[in-house]
Amino acid sequence: MASIYERWGVTTIINAYGPNTRLSGGIMAPEVAQAMAEASQYCVDMAELQARASAEIAQVTGAEAGYVTSGAAAGLLLGLAATMTGLDPDKMNRLPDTTGMKREIIVPRSHRNFYDRAARALGATVIEVGLSDRFSGTGVRDTEAWEIAAAVTERTAAIYYLAKPHSLPDLREVVALARPRGVPVVVDAAAELPPASNLRRFLAEGADLVAFSGGKAIGGPQASGILAGRRELIAAAALQNLDLDLFFEQFNPPPEFIEKRSLPGLPQHGIGRPCKVGKEEIIGLLVALRLFVADTGAREARWRQLSEQMLSQLKAIGRLEATLVSDARESGIPYVAVRGRDAAINMRALAWKLEAGTPRVCCNISRAGDGVLLLSPVCLREDQLPALAQAFRAALA
Repeated sequence: MASIYERWGVTTIINAYGPNTRLSGGIMAPEVAQAMAEASQYCVDMAELQARASAEIAQVTGAEAGYVTSGAAAGLLLGLAATMTGLDPDKMNRLPDTTGMKREIIVPRSHRNFYDRAARALGATVIEVGLSDRFSGTGVRDTEAWEIAAAVTERTAAIYYLAKPHSLPDLREVVALARPRGVPVVVDAAAELPPASNLRRFLAEGADLVAFSGGKAIGGPQASGILAGRRELIAAAALQNLDLDLFFEQFNPPPEFIEKRSLPGLPQHGIGRPCKVGKEEIIGLLVALRLFVADTGAREARWRQLSEQMLSQLKAIGRLEATLVSDARESGIPYVAVRGRDAAINMRALAWKLEAGTPRVCCNISRAGDGVLLLSPVCLREDQLPALAQAFRAALA
């Protein structure tokens, strides 16, 4: 039977890359999809629903509060906006005009990436700090904590920290210099799950806000994410995202979520209003989060089984070498690394052929320059493996 996408004339792919926005995210468990379908049949007050989500996220992460966003990038935008405005509705109304408010976001130079555009979208100025000699190959040092401290001024709204295994300086060092200066640390941990322990790790190390993707390994809706951290910052983020087209007297959120008495009035639609998240995504994310946290090893066992089967089929292709490897994040994801036995095989060109073939196969090309394609089991089904192997044969023919 043709898939719903094929009935709409859209080609499905064999996703050996892993959960990726360009490739429509991951695969949701049936329980998550069913919960979203049920949620779609009712109407609720969104502030009340987000308040319930906040309590659930707080319990899982150890944060004071949480918020379901339309993705990790939206979480960064909302979180950084919260550090710039606090609970001041006048400042919320003025963004991206940052006149008279804290408007600088400090970023270690080696942490710069496409997603820190969230800061510039707010009208903030990104202050790059340090030099990453270890990446340029000219030395061993990277940005150091004292350099971040030296960049803090009365205009500093936050420090942006990209959480990766190779990130320097250590997050705890950054927190130690930021806290006495009253500067929040916002951590981008979009793809840092699994391991599930990371849900608590960055907050336990002192981060003020952490953003996670909901549509990757958590297995939630693609257009979902988690922002977790300090209660007043989560409240400020919520106020810049919620539909506030109502009178102040009508607005009665649960006080543990947003303390109405601390507000002089309601802001207009905030800068994060376009980052709307639906009731279906909130419920789907919460169900997926519970499943993710409750998993006792079945997820990793399934991934290993798929990778071992994929490995066996790819090893049978004479022009390829295939091995099992783990990533640097200790995520428990066993990747299949594929190399060409023939030095003349250009792995990047091979990836393009796979993407253009029938069926379309998408691989991780982050190491293609080293002659390696990485294949992830996270978004694969067992019935797709023979077609994946045949696609490699056809591309190598």
